[in-house]
Amino acid sequence: MQYRLSFRHIIIIIGLSAIFASCNQDGNIFPTLDDQYDQYGSPFDSVPETGNIVMYEINLRAYSAAGNIQSIIADLDRLKDISVNTIWLMPIYDEGELMAVHSPYCIRDYYQVSDEYGSLQDLQQLTDAAHARNIAVVLDWVANHTSWDNDWITDHPDWYTQDADGNIIHPPGTTWTDVADLNFDNQDMRAQMIDAMKFWVLVGNVDGFRCDYADGVPFDFWQQALDSLRNIPDRTLIMLAEGDRDDHYTAGFDMTYAWDFYGTMQNVYSGSAVSDLYATNNAEYAGVPAGDKKLRFTTNHDESAWNATPMVLFNGIDGAVAASVMTIFLNGVPLIYTGQETGNTANVPFFSNAPINWTLNPEMQLEYKQILNAYSGHQTARTGTLTTFSNADVYCIKKTLASDQFVVLVNARSADVTYTLPTALKDTEWTDAINGNSVSLGTELALTPYQYLLLTNE
Repeated sequence: MQYRLSFRHIIIIIGLSAIFASCNQDGNIFPTLDDQYDQYGSPFDSVPETGNIVMYEINLRAYSAAGNIQSIIADLDRLKDISVNTIWLMPIYDEGELMAVHSPYCIRDYYQVSDEYGSLQDLQQLTDAAHARNIAVVLDWVANHTSWDNDWITDHPDWYTQDADGNIIHPPGTTWTDVADLNFDNQDMRAQMIDAMKFWVLVGNVDGFRCDYADGVPFDFWQQALDSLRNIPDRTLIMLAEGDRDDHYTAGFDMTYAWDFYGTMQNVYSGSAVSDLYATNNAEYAGVPAGDKKLRFTTNHDESAWNATPMVLFNGIDGAVAASVMTIFLNGVPLIYTGQETGNTANVPFFSNAPINWTLNPEMQLEYKQILNAYSGHQTARTGTLTTFSNADVYCIKKTLASDQFVVLVNARSADVTYTLPTALKDTEWTDAINGNSVSLGTELALTPYQYLLLTNE
């Protein structure tokens, strides 16, 4: 298949020419479906199992004043220190300009790192540095649509959804007029899309994808793409679908979004019973195969940009931290979003640059570190069998793995609560998982507003 070269595909590479098999007469290198991409570096052999993932979403335009990949490399030790073992980069690809709103989800070239963020070599340095710290790197993948100035528009208009008059349209049912809807009935487009995903796995040495608007893309494409990706030798990939269709797991995804849990958490802070969280957890997992997970969060890039930050939604530092504790420990994969741990109150855009002030609320940042370290440091907390104890105001769960137990108690209210302990916890002895102090539980427990306890018998 011929792939027409545009000036955006010209890549100046020293020592990487073997990556691409096709060159035009001027020596410019560009991707084709016939390429056999050489592996950059070595495949990461410590990709965490799904149940052990602690994921951090990076909005480059908010992460630093520079807004580039190098700033992430410089901060990897901090991320490691707070027990992050997987980072998800919001889209880093060449961005469209025609009819655009400066959205990183408006992709002009699937094979190119945007100059705004750096270069392919910067990404390779990031994956090298992250892997050296046992951190996996996941890219955001935008399969549903492209920018209006993507070369596919002119070269392959049949790769796009068209109206009765033959006009390419934006995604139906949305207001996303800055992007053009792709036609998944076209097999050539599918093949090129999968080729581009393989490119980043092999040439970028990334460890998987968070797939944007996965519910808008047909099941059989995801199955085709994931089967192809998972057949790459010596690879363990993390695959996250932004969606909640059960067939995403059948297609091969490891995780889908826990939108219902996020909504229930907001309801709890509006006065609903805390035990509603357990019911939502059970309902969300009803269609999830063993070993797969729901991604749990108190914010992400969409919510912090268009809704509100956890500080606003969950009533300040203490309430936001309490909501995170309840979210992190209830059987999902925890997600932390750029700057969430700083207690930022203002919305965090991603169509524009708005760097986080990392000096905010150091005591809150320390709490997040302690909570995530407790979660990561106790296998029982992550993968133990769950027991829940229902109450209107207090979140109380126990995880059990062999003889080890981990208990989480949270007052979800802005007032003092006296909690009558369940029989299984009355008159028991524990160790505080954060400070190592001994804790004796009697028959009742007095909890201050939004107070939480993380207890272990290990």
